[in-house]
Amino acid sequence: MLKHWQLHLLVIPPLLFFLIFKYYPMANAVLAFKDYNVIKGIWGSPWVGFRNFELFFENPMFWTLVKNTILLSGFLLLAGFPIPILLALMINEIRGGRFKRFVQLVSFAPYFISTVVMVSIIMLFLAPRLGFANIALNFFGLESVNFLGEPGMFRSIYVWSDIWQTAGYSAVIYLAALAGIDPTLYEAAKVDGASRFQKIRHIDLPGIVPTIVIILILNVGNVMAIGFEKVYLLQNPLNIVNSEIIATYVYRIGLLNANYSFATAVGLFNSLINLVLLLTVNGLAKRITNNSIW
Repeated sequence: MLKHWQLHLLVIPPLLFFLIFKYYPMANAVLAFKDYNVIKGIWGSPWVGFRNFELFFENPMFWTLVKNTILLSGFLLLAGFPIPILLALMINEIRGGRFKRFVQLVSFAPYFISTVVMVSIIMLFLAPRLGFANIALNFFGLESVNFLGEPGMFRSIYVWSDIWQTAGYSAVIYLAALAGIDPTLYEAAKVDGASRFQKIRHIDLPGIVPTIVIILILNVGNVMAIGFEKVYLLQNPLNIVNSEIIATYVYRIGLLNANYSFATAVGLFNSLINLVLLLTVNGLAKRITNNSIW
């Protein structure tokens, strides 16, 4: 540590960040078991045990919220997880350097669009009257569709727009893994007369399996923690049947109504479900592929 003190010094700011903004607030999770009083504070408020959790479990909206959250995040995981892998494999097969950089730039750029701007683009694109999608439908003699007003279309709109925005960024991790594969394997495959598809199947995919497993474990561990901002901004009274998830419900009921104890209880429940999923998938991955986070 004395020899490399400069490197250890660089670690101090991120460590302080996590200690102050991540670990220290965990102590205040006790708020979930209290009836919060702003005058008495978190530790001075009366203890109510599991009452806040019972209120959430007994709520008529409970199973609807859980179902909507799992369906939306599950759809995003099933559709969005393999696409960055396929994109990385295709980019890796491009031989022209300039064209390869162009494809990477075009696929990576949408990631830098903010959530608010992205939602505005979606709303303009799918607007009932002047949206490009409905103009195209009218051109082919079809009637206009209120896409954001149809509850059944909400999940598809959310998922596929999210994939378009994040696929290029997610593919970077797999491209880095592909770059670390031993070049002699490709030379040996070429000598043996292997086709491109065979190289992908027997060299590329096995080479990035550890990365795929780690990313899958992390994604499953965040199934219940699907992004709040985009869902909330895309919500309207017509699609709220399918768009109301746990995160938006906590915001409406817990935070807007200043019911902080209830909001903390629901958030803690969400985190526990994610933790159980993370431990389960990590254990299965370790048993099946010998690759895991720990």
